[in-house]
Amino acid sequence: MSTVVALHAHPDDEALWCGGALAMLAAAGHRVVIAVATDGHQGDGADPEAGVRLAELDASAAALGAARVVYLGYADSGHGPLFFPDPADRQRFARADLDEAAGRLADLLREEKASVLLSYDARGGYGHRDHVRVHEVGARAADLAGGVRVLEATLPRETVQRLVRVGRLGAVFRPSAPPGQAAAAEPAPPMFTPRREIAYRVDVRRYTRQKRASLAAHASQLAGPRAPARLRRYATRLPVPLFALLGGREYFNDPSATPAASFLDVFTDAV
Repeated sequence: MSTVVALHAHPDDEALWCGGALAMLAAAGHRVVIAVATDGHQGDGADPEAGVRLAELDASAAALGAARVVYLGYADSGHGPLFFPDPADRQRFARADLDEAAGRLADLLREEKASVLLSYDARGGYGHRDHVRVHEVGARAADLAGGVRVLEATLPRETVQRLVRVGRLGAVFRPSAPPGQAAAAEPAPPMFTPRREIAYRVDVRRYTRQKRASLAAHASQLAGPRAPARLRRYATRLPVPLFALLGGREYFNDPSATPAASFLDVFTDAV
């Protein structure tokens, strides 16, 4: 069995980007470690909300069968342009020095003897600054650690573009604007990955109960009137078969020169 480290930007990203795959890997006997770059809160570390989101991450990881959760110590950079100042106690992830942040992750990869790192596509999905930084830091950390294969979580661009055109569903992928500025009608393309370039389309329907529980563990992100919160709240209330229709497929790019025959083969070959 292999060890996989999944790097995410914020608590709840692990559920949204690859919760089913993480549950699948854990069920298959692989050691799953979730590393989160930020605590998901834009205030300082003394604010109780920061601790709440990390506690929710622990509950989510338990639902997925992850063996360990690691917080890299950065602050959430927020959506859109980087207009938030750094908190007094730590730095925004998007402002972090690339080698310094990658060094923290590389140390974890070496400590865990990880063979695979899950990261994000080069666009950070829909362009969130912290998500783009996950891609950059993940790629650099794998180089520093050596012998670590990278897979990049993504979505089919064509599917996302259709969702963006369907009114409020597009708000999930539409970053907020800084105070005093109007939000864009939709995120600037390109987003995610063209379907033809995606290496692995992973059927995780058997693990959607765990994925739904993982998402539901992030209760702070289910509250409120904004469209993303409402959609997540509705999703966690769906019966498992209906939730599987929405979240039963996950997608990964493989930047290696020799893609494996299937997603699970990557982890078998890496041992």
